[in-house]
Amino acid sequence: MQSLVIVAHGSHLNPDSATPTHTHADTIRATGAFDEVRTGFWKEQPSLREVLRTTHGDEIYVVPLFISEGYFTERVIPRELRLEGWEPELWNSDGISADTATLVASDIDKEVHYCGPVGTHEAMTDVLVRRAESVTGDPEVGNGFGFAVVGHGTERNENSAKAIEYHTERLRDIGRFDEVKALFMDEEPEVDDVTHHFDSEDIIVVPLFIADGFHTQEDIPEDMGLTEDYRNGYDVPATVDGHRIWYGGAVGTEELTADVVLERAADAGADIGDAIARVRQRTNPATQVAGE
Repeated sequence: MQSLVIVAHGSHLNPDSATPTHTHADTIRATGAFDEVRTGFWKEQPSLREVLRTTHGDEIYVVPLFISEGYFTERVIPRELRLEGWEPELWNSDGISADTATLVASDIDKEVHYCGPVGTHEAMTDVLVRRAESVTGDPEVGNGFGFAVVGHGTERNENSAKAIEYHTERLRDIGRFDEVKALFMDEEPEVDDVTHHFDSEDIIVVPLFIADGFHTQEDIPEDMGLTEDYRNGYDVPATVDGHRIWYGGAVGTEELTADVVLERAADAGADIGDAIARVRQRTNPATQVAGE
């Protein structure tokens, strides 16, 4: 019996914080790849401390719905799950290459396959591309467009910036967009000056965040000049300094993120059959329009 546990931060203040986690869990449940799919949160219920006690599988895969390796993925989650013998070095990572560590969760006396965060998996690049397609409504978008991948900055966690740079480089290598650049909220180059960093008339802006919240819904739109007050809303695209800004919001709300969760579990040894292909088809707007 295989169990998947998706763990996330959650929030006492933002009721929408957990929505992507539940959405991706539902998408994966529909594939039937796991006998059970559960969710656990740091700031909401069910809690990280309790979630494994309600999990019944012989093979348990835990996937953090976080962007980067850092305090939560390296300290909080393993502690709350009571993973015996955990040390960040078990991931053998340079900050963006965490894979899997298999340890015993002491209070249930079972092995748990603890996976790296979704945000550093190579498949997240595909989710960024899908968000570009979603926000523009164009499955072929790329030519003539710039693409800004936005992060918070390195003040609190230098690995956060590594994840941003990693996917920025991968997007460049694809060669689909005319320009691809990493921008940040709290360090240079800043998202406030997005139009100064691109020659392209059309610029897609996607924050590498899991859920929409204060930063993605309020700070970034106002800082970019899409609106003076986020409560009044803004157009997509919005014209700023002669550029059209296609603002996509947090990439983790894109339905294809469920694919990255599956990829993490599969890399750890889970038998998921054709679930990845099914999720990619199910979440593809083109197949939805076609009624497939």
